Amino acid sequence: MANGDNKNSNGGNLGFEAEMFKAADKLRGNMEPSDYKHVALGLIFLKYISDAFEARHKALLAEDPHAAEDKDEYLADNVFWVPKDARWSHLQANAKLPTIGTLIDDAMRAIEKDNESLKSVLPKDYARPALNKVMLGELIDLISGIALNEEGHASRDILGRVYEYFLGQFAGAEGKRGGEFYTPRSVVRVLVEMLEPYQGRIYDPCCGSGGMFVQSEKFVQEHGGRIGDIAIYGQESNYVTWRLAKMNLAVRGIDSDIRWNNEGSFHKDELRDLKADYILANPPFNISDWGGDRLREDVRWKFGAPPVGNANYAWLQHIVHHLAPNGTAGVVLANGSMSSTQSSEGDIRREMVEKDVVDCMVALPGQLFYSTQIPACLWYLARNKNPGNGWRDRRGEILFIDARKMGVLVDRTRRELTDSDVQKIANAYHSWRGEPGLGEYADVPGFCKAGTLDDIRKHGHVLTPGRYVGAETQEDDGEPFEEKMTRLSQQWRDQRVQAAKLNAAIDANLMELGYGG
Repeated sequence: MANGDNKNSNGGNLGFEAEMFKAADKLRGNMEPSDYKHVALGLIFLKYISDAFEARHKALLAEDPHAAEDKDEYLADNVFWVPKDARWSHLQANAKLPTIGTLIDDAMRAIEKDNESLKSVLPKDYARPALNKVMLGELIDLISGIALNEEGHASRDILGRVYEYFLGQFAGAEGKRGGEFYTPRSVVRVLVEMLEPYQGRIYDPCCGSGGMFVQSEKFVQEHGGRIGDIAIYGQESNYVTWRLAKMNLAVRGIDSDIRWNNEGSFHKDELRDLKADYILANPPFNISDWGGDRLREDVRWKFGAPPVGNANYAWLQHIVHHLAPNGTAGVVLANGSMSSTQSSEGDIRREMVEKDVVDCMVALPGQLFYSTQIPACLWYLARNKNPGNGWRDRRGEILFIDARKMGVLVDRTRRELTDSDVQKIANAYHSWRGEPGLGEYADVPGFCKAGTLDDIRKHGHVLTPGRYVGAETQEDDGEPFEEKMTRLSQQWRDQRVQAAKLNAAIDANLMELGYGG
């Protein structure tokens, strides 16, 4: 894409975010991506809240100049109050000064002081000697170009998209550690499109940088719903990641209750009484040191105490525990969770199947994640598989979807599910649930199968979709089987004769050249 195109559209397409990241990454020099991430994202956040403030300030000045200086007027409109010396225009004007690092830190402190919900969230170490101040000035100039000719919501939306894109790119650069704070967008989209979180309480017990919530809000907007119809709750045990989530949600103008403590959701469940309508989660895979030995007796283990050496079944049960009576959940886990029988996992899985809380299983293709080559799957859980509302009674059934052959390689190491892949998976689930207007559900060999409890018992309660969906049907070419076998057998015999002639000719040539035996 030409740079001229970027200037004209200034954020109207994904190419813009990629160009921005390329330019920002060039400025990074030899700084580690894990450090630079906070530098760049902190400034994008500052630009976002400053733009939002300036837009509201301008509107209030036109209405009532007195109101323009009233902090409450901004907070009421979900806009952060930005003091004069913390505004982007002030930083931009001073970007080339050697004291720019101190000016940014002062701006961050002033914003936190005036906005309770941002307390302890913003990065404040731009003045540190190791941080190149010329690079900082150039980064401010670069970020100043984001959404330059846009106003109000358009500007904020572009900044939100840039923030999210940068998060994904940093996750890729950080590899394994990146996976701790970022779930690939196409995986989140499958969860969101299948669960359809239109209204109600949405919860993520290990929310990383908040991508599940951003996609849920986007989903509601795209389907003409009202953002105020959903309430967002989350918990994160990594303090640095929690700060990224708070900024990510603020950049999207999303109101949320995201809690942090370093003990995590198992040992200090911050939202103990929450019953959520939708839970979307990508817990860390196969965690062995989750402190399970201190939690042998717990109200959450309705299907059996999870093994001390692996937290997968602790996450699944924590999530079921937090579901409302008609709640549904989508959980990303390692493939082993579908078939493991070690340390009571097989017993817990059997109990979950027999108690009918497993709704659907999706096997994902490999290479979707930045952080691990471990193949992953999606578990869909439902408290009530006969909720009415026009859907059919799915009790005693689990839908199996095998999506392992889907997706396209976006680079040498990573795959993404396309929009049509996501839609195909979601449509199978929705028609199986009996949602109106989608037509009758039908099994598709090699892709999806509605398995009964009896089918699942025959497989020893193993939930790997490949065991159930069968083989893809081959197209019938119209040639009768007997005739095809006769033809192919003859072809094989002819080819063997040809191969023998070629070998003889090669031997003769070698003899002539004096290499024969």
